[in-house]
Amino acid sequence: MNTTLPVSKHSKLLRRRLVKPQPASYLLNRHFCTEPNPQLPPTPPQDDESKITQAVQLLLETPHQEWSSSQPLQSLLCSSPSPSPRFLFKITRSLASSRQALNFFKHLQQNSPSLETQSLSYPFQALLEQAGRELDAGSRLSELYQSSKEWEIPLTVNAAALLIRYFGRLKMVDKSVIVFNELDPSLKNTHVRNVLIDVLLRDGRVEYALNVLDEMLQPLSEVPPNDITGDIVFYGLAKRDRQGRNLSDEDIIELVLKFGKHSVFPKTNWLTQLISRLCKSGKISQAWNVLHELLILRAPLETPPFNVLLTGLGRSGDVKRMNTVMAEMKESDIQPNVVTFGILINQLCKLRRVDEAMEVLNKLGEGCGNNGVSVEADVIIYNSVIDGLCKVGRQEEGLHLMERMRSMKGLAPNTVTYNCLIDGFCKVGEIERGKELFDQMNEEGVSPNVITLNTLVDGMCRHGRIISALEFFSDMQGKGLKGNVVTYTTLISAFCNVDNIIKAVDLFDQMLRSGCSPDAIVYYSLISGLCKAGRMDDASNVFSKLKEARFHPDIVCYNALVSGFCKKNKLDKAYEIIKEMEESGMKPDSVSYNTLIAYFCKTRDFALARRVMKQMIKEGIVPTIATYGALIHAYCLNGNIKEAMKLFNDMSSISKMPPNTIVYNILIDSLCKSNDIKDALCLMDDMKAKGVKPNTTTYNAMFKGLKENNLLEDAFRLMDGMIEHACNPDFITMEILTEWLSAVGESEKLKSFVQGYKVSTFTA
Repeated sequence: MNTTLPVSKHSKLLRRRLVKPQPASYLLNRHFCTEPNPQLPPTPPQDDESKITQAVQLLLETPHQEWSSSQPLQSLLCSSPSPSPRFLFKITRSLASSRQALNFFKHLQQNSPSLETQSLSYPFQALLEQAGRELDAGSRLSELYQSSKEWEIPLTVNAAALLIRYFGRLKMVDKSVIVFNELDPSLKNTHVRNVLIDVLLRDGRVEYALNVLDEMLQPLSEVPPNDITGDIVFYGLAKRDRQGRNLSDEDIIELVLKFGKHSVFPKTNWLTQLISRLCKSGKISQAWNVLHELLILRAPLETPPFNVLLTGLGRSGDVKRMNTVMAEMKESDIQPNVVTFGILINQLCKLRRVDEAMEVLNKLGEGCGNNGVSVEADVIIYNSVIDGLCKVGRQEEGLHLMERMRSMKGLAPNTVTYNCLIDGFCKVGEIERGKELFDQMNEEGVSPNVITLNTLVDGMCRHGRIISALEFFSDMQGKGLKGNVVTYTTLISAFCNVDNIIKAVDLFDQMLRSGCSPDAIVYYSLISGLCKAGRMDDASNVFSKLKEARFHPDIVCYNALVSGFCKKNKLDKAYEIIKEMEESGMKPDSVSYNTLIAYFCKTRDFALARRVMKQMIKEGIVPTIATYGALIHAYCLNGNIKEAMKLFNDMSSISKMPPNTIVYNILIDSLCKSNDIKDALCLMDDMKAKGVKPNTTTYNAMFKGLKENNLLEDAFRLMDGMIEHACNPDFITMEILTEWLSAVGESEKLKSFVQGYKVSTFTA
């Protein structure tokens, strides 16, 4: 078969045909046919080496015009029998420059008629080597290649490979293609094709390279690929800065399997990278299939690519297939290592399947590997299980496992071990246990790190011990353990949440002085806290610093500023923030609109409030309970219950937004105050029908209205409702009922109500 490549036109993509594996004898022949120097004659005997040295010395000392008349030189070059091709090759290669080598070659042509043209191929090869190393290599090689055709000097395989490689390095790839196309078909062996494919890939001519490769990958190809072909293709296509078309993952997988049919397999590190890329792209099934097919082709696979596949399956939560992969490794005698078991255990723990992880851990060290090879758990595996136990609230078991690890030879708890346990205890509020472990690690010489610090600070802040957290942080700073952005963020957020904005600002300033660069979350927390405290000038200042630090405000940050300015009655400033938000490509959300609606309701500008709500709906944002609640409350405060009830009905019919207890309470209270008890009672029934549970505030509003109208039976029914729903009366409830029922002689029923008994004569 013969492949001819066009110099500047793309060839067809590699044909997609499966090929059959070759027998051992065929592979052995393939190996020998791709040796680097397949055509060089045998190494000359020792006495020839001395003659080569003599010849080179004479050639260098004698002007080339006098070579023909030099008797010593002629006796070496024209002896009988004729000098061997290797003899001439080594002389040519040893000369000082390509010009001397060319003079010597011409001398052989003119003065050695007994030499066959074939024998001149070897000194010509050496001549090419000389020319390829010189500054004007491009022009010299082009001239020599043209001369070889004129002189009818056949190229050796290595000479052809040299020309193709040299032209490629000189960015004369078209010339490389011409050399290949003009070669005798017998010279286009695997070695030459490998060189050409390498040149083409480096130049970005992927299609041309695949066209050359196509013939090599055919079933029973006369020029099959070898391991060098595989390395050139696999690594050439994987280069990030490679020119030319990028092959899809599917095309690369097909190439891998076609090479596999010729028993050429990618190196472990390359295959591992391929499996990793497939898994990260969500192509886990394809990654699995590649390894499965390679196993069928009896590829000598190693553990790393399987470890990557296990990681991918674990991230997708597919434990079933993880176990299948482990079983397939065992069947194929691929020995899992400690990393393999670490991946399995880690993923089981992340999926909160801690008992299964413990089972795997307990089997380690008991000949769990293939062929009974024992794999011992390391500290990383123990830490994974301890962390898993703590994550599911089994801290005590985590402590016991740490002691078990301590008893294992060569293993001892490290900083990560203690961090996992401290975090576990802090998460459930056992801060003192966390601090005890902190003291223990220090006593054992295990150095705490910033994660240890952050874990304890966060635990204290979450459980209301903010001052203790700050004191602990200061103490650690004094001992040389500096905080990071997470530490400061936790403390600043905690102080903002308890409205201690002065301390939050102080910590922010301390953070800047310490050289710790705030992240966006720190800025967001501080801006939110300042806005809640009404310190809008300070909030604006921090907002400016956020932008100077090249962070982009998020919607929560913008909304905090809008809310803050509205509370300060600075509507123009609020609109400026909304305008800036929109210019940055961020649209206002329901919180943004609700803030404006609440502001206009507060100022009793109902027209503007309704207009904002209409704009909200127009922008495709569904009004929330907060939206309706703000408007309903405002209408009720303004005595416009009719408009409030209309909005209430719209919630269920138009917006499909079910009202909550707060909305019902607002309406019931307003109806009772306007002496519309019948409608208020209807709303109570509506709450029951819609599954909205009334609270003490609901009942108190009703009791006030019923008392004003002396509707005792309705009051008794509602009192029974409170008992039924386990809604405890407060002092307002008791004040209303005590005054009313005592005045009408129903003190016994009040006593029964207080004791938790129903008081009406009919079912509530």
